[in-house]
Amino acid sequence: MNMTTTPAPPVSMIDPAVLPTGNGATLEARTVAAWFAEHQILDDISLAMPANSVTAIIGPSGCGKSTFLRVLNRMHELVPKSSLAGEVLLDGADVYGIGVRPAETRRHIGMVFQKPNPFPTMTIRENVLSGLKLAGIKNEGSNDDLVERCLDQAGLWREVKDRLGSAGGALSGGQQQRLCIARALAVSPRVLLMDEPCSALDPTSTLRIEETIRDIVGSVTIVIVTHNMQQAARVSDYTAFFLGDEGRPGTVVEFGPTSELFTAPNDPRTEDYINGRFG
Repeated sequence: MNMTTTPAPPVSMIDPAVLPTGNGATLEARTVAAWFAEHQILDDISLAMPANSVTAIIGPSGCGKSTFLRVLNRMHELVPKSSLAGEVLLDGADVYGIGVRPAETRRHIGMVFQKPNPFPTMTIRENVLSGLKLAGIKNEGSNDDLVERCLDQAGLWREVKDRLGSAGGALSGGQQQRLCIARALAVSPRVLLMDEPCSALDPTSTLRIEETIRDIVGSVTIVIVTHNMQQAARVSDYTAFFLGDEGRPGTVVEFGPTSELFTAPNDPRTEDYINGRFG
């Protein structure tokens, strides 16, 4: 497979003039491969992530899970000397298609990172609205209503409604992560990518994030990378098991409904990983 690819004409272009509806979209990777310089990270990843569902990506460290997320919303191309092949389709539209700008892709496919990253000197309210400003989106309704709706969706409104003017950086770690989710939701993404969003949080905060995931999946498709097998089993509808290491690029070993993959996997390597026998 070549290290570069000429984008094929998209099935249907993402119209940059239209604000996303907020309804979850189907996200599909087709024969995706990725490199950092000469080092191949992913190979032949084909995965269809259904709309308004939670898909968990599990696998040992170094198998390319986080790189795969960054390919999905065109953050991989920001890394110097990176390259990729294959297609990523959002409701059938190739996000790497001719004329589709990376910034537009990231409006439709948002991301929450492993470490909470609110703007520390901005207020809670300003943090929620900052996504609109960065994306150049004009909110046609009330900013106050938008802030309340997004914070409520993120399970944070009741805790902060009386201190919206306080600095976002003064919140606890779990609250900061939920603030980042609220900020991501403000631009009405179709898909929300989450890269180990609970790895730095205590069990109580982790539970709140998991509750938030289940609360918002009716309006957005979620793809979450997690090392926590119990978390994947609790929050996801589908699970993909990735395998790879420094000598072999990451590939999908098995994908299916979470309940089936965790109770009756088809591949013995999946069973070994889920049961802690490696990784």
